[in-house]
Amino acid sequence: MIMLTDEKIIQLKELTVKPGKKIRLKDFATKYRGKTLNKADSELMLESGIKHLAEVQDELYAHNRYSVLIIFQAMDAAGKDGAVKHIMSGFNPLGVKVYSFKAPNSTELDHDFFWRHELSLPARGEIAIHNRSHYENVLVTKVHPEWILNEHIPGIDSLKKIDDKFWESRYKQIRRFEKNLSDNGTIIMKFFLNVSKKEQKKRFLERIEDPTKNWKFSLSDLKERVFWDDYQKAYEDALSATSTESAPWFVIPADDKWFARLAIAAVITRQFAKLKINYPIVSQAQKEELQKAKLQLMSEKDENGKSRDSNKKKAKPKARK
Repeated sequence: MIMLTDEKIIQLKELTVKPGKKIRLKDFATKYRGKTLNKADSELMLESGIKHLAEVQDELYAHNRYSVLIIFQAMDAAGKDGAVKHIMSGFNPLGVKVYSFKAPNSTELDHDFFWRHELSLPARGEIAIHNRSHYENVLVTKVHPEWILNEHIPGIDSLKKIDDKFWESRYKQIRRFEKNLSDNGTIIMKFFLNVSKKEQKKRFLERIEDPTKNWKFSLSDLKERVFWDDYQKAYEDALSATSTESAPWFVIPADDKWFARLAIAAVITRQFAKLKINYPIVSQAQKEELQKAKLQLMSEKDENGKSRDSNKKKAKPKARK
């Protein structure tokens, strides 16, 4: 079985946005171009990977030093929901929380744009998955800058003031926000699912034609498709400005869902492998206390007034030949 840690299969360098480097999404693949993998094998690898991630999550929870924030961003129909559903299926729900962010309501708009996301950050030992995130505030609002005016920011009272300087300030705020999280023990992984315009069209048609998928389609999705080039530019700017050593962006080819899920699982597995986590080490004094507790439990009497030890059947001596 090929492991997700095998760099020959999925090369992280090809998926990672290098800090400080200006990127073009055209330079990143939207589908699997290799010849090593196929869908059947990848599903077996993913199944094995999911089991491994479940074991790592258990250690993460017991270690209680780090928290993990996983962010998914993408164009509509890129497969964010499916990725969350498949990859995270092996995790213990008690230690994982998934949040899907929609357009901010009036209460959320009365706070800074990080506020609602801060409320959904993971505690130590936990994993939080943000399906869309604080990045919407430099993506959808960059395509529709008029929505910024709804935030009632002091000094920002016209579209003219939402200029390059404004966006650079927001990128700086995001880097500072994530640096603070990282410095305090939060491991951040950010995924952009890179779907092609052709594949998005195909998936939109599937949602329309399949009655079981009709609920997934919205006319608003089609309206936003008109701004495809604007969104691509907004993503290029955001990824270039906010990919850092402590909070890197990974661009995942998303046209082939099976490969996208495998690649995401591989990134998470390798990022986890960098952490020095383990189950808490029990001291000698604690071990002695455990043995005392065991003896106490073993000596407890059952309903018949007999101790647990006395209920054990004594082994019969072997007959001599």
